[in-house]
Amino acid sequence: MINKYSCKNGVRIVLEQIPTVRSVAIGIWIGTGSRNENPETNGISHFLEHMFFKGTATRTAKEIAESFDSIGGQVNAFTSKEYTCYYAKVLDTHSKFALDVLADMFFNSTFDETELLKEKNVVLEEIKMYEDTPDDIVHDLLSRAVYGDHPLGYPILGTEETLNTFNGDSLRKYIAERYSPENVVISIAGNVPETFIQEVEQYFGAYHGGNRETSGTIPSFHSNKISRKKDIEQAHLCMGFEGLKVGHEDIYSLITLNNILGGSMSSRLFQDVREQKGLAYSVFSYHSAYQDSGIVTIYGGTGAKQLGVLVETIQETLNKLTQDGITEKELTNSKEQLKGSLMLSLESTNSRMSRNGKNELLLKRHRSLDEIIEQIDAVTKNSVDEMGRRIFTDHYSVSLISPDGEFPSNL
Repeated sequence: MINKYSCKNGVRIVLEQIPTVRSVAIGIWIGTGSRNENPETNGISHFLEHMFFKGTATRTAKEIAESFDSIGGQVNAFTSKEYTCYYAKVLDTHSKFALDVLADMFFNSTFDETELLKEKNVVLEEIKMYEDTPDDIVHDLLSRAVYGDHPLGYPILGTEETLNTFNGDSLRKYIAERYSPENVVISIAGNVPETFIQEVEQYFGAYHGGNRETSGTIPSFHSNKISRKKDIEQAHLCMGFEGLKVGHEDIYSLITLNNILGGSMSSRLFQDVREQKGLAYSVFSYHSAYQDSGIVTIYGGTGAKQLGVLVETIQETLNKLTQDGITEKELTNSKEQLKGSLMLSLESTNSRMSRNGKNELLLKRHRSLDEIIEQIDAVTKNSVDEMGRRIFTDHYSVSLISPDGEFPSNL
């Protein structure tokens, strides 16, 4: 049972009580990420996330870390293209303490100049580390190929140039604009009483901020190619096809399709590319759903000389999928796998907190487990086959990082 409550200032609270566990997960979700930035502020959402851990008016950075270590809890945060989350998981006996520390970070971070300089260097090292992992960068290149100059194509980490321009004033300005109460959801899951909502409201129910901005322009899906030459052993390839937005009525047909194509070890891509031809150690597909668009991505990494064969094999797999459709066995297995993954995720308070926070922030609605299973069961062979023909067309983008940066002739 999920309890929803809206504070007078617009902050939304969602609480899922789970009396059978001894933990509590608390997340502060803000509807802002790299798509709400511009070329000058790219990376500020992520840098701000880092700075919230670097000290408040009453706690140093070390004391914030010790606060959770001393109670055997966990605290962390992440930034995506459309939202930012600060979260903690603790024993139920420490729920009020965790809430107090998270609220202190949220409202009272000082953005000390010394800490700013140190953390800029930390994030710069994160960017460098990212640059050393081509199997990660190639996905960012695909976003740029698909979305071009639209902010959804920006890297979440930003760049060294933008990072160097950030200061305490620019962070506070961004908070005033984007961390407004209407843009904030507090999600709690675990063994706490319903009265915990009032505890949350005492911290978050009275502050005021700027007006909630819209997500800006709706992005267009472009068919582009972007490559980068890098002194590496493998060629890393991504192919991106236009997917569905978050909450789309046909989303479960697409999720089922993706599962069959490249979502598991029994998937077609894994079997065709890795098991039958031994072309890649890593090959998979996934769907990214945003508020107004989506991408189905296929990734494969192989020796540079085998790149053309990898592309050919992926194309053959897609052609067979769109022409012949899926089998009834694949449909049944994929649906059972989805239901199993869903059930297993419900055993984690962190997963429940995340699911509820995202649903409230992006969709403003919560489906019961029975409703979700009903939707998965309603997926048919025809709906999946139709989705395959709809998604896998000649309108796609490609990104590549390889020793020579050259696309094979069959792309």
